[in-house]
Amino acid sequence: MGFIDDAKETADTAGRKIKDAWDDTADKIGDKVDEAKADANVKKAEAERDSVEKRNEVKEKLRDE
Repeated sequence: MGFIDDAKETADTAGRKIKDAWDDTADKIGDKVDEAKADANVKKAEAERDSVEKRNEVKEKLRDE
């Protein structure tokens, strides 16, 4: 039975390593998705800021005229 037990233990170890690798890959993908979302939010906020600045400039010019 020693050979069977060794094979079972080896299979269990391989299964754990595969699961760990899968979990790591899923975490990395999730991190990249979060990073992309954060970048999109920053770009949106910058565009909104630029829009507000431009709108305020136009209002200021209209007041001066």
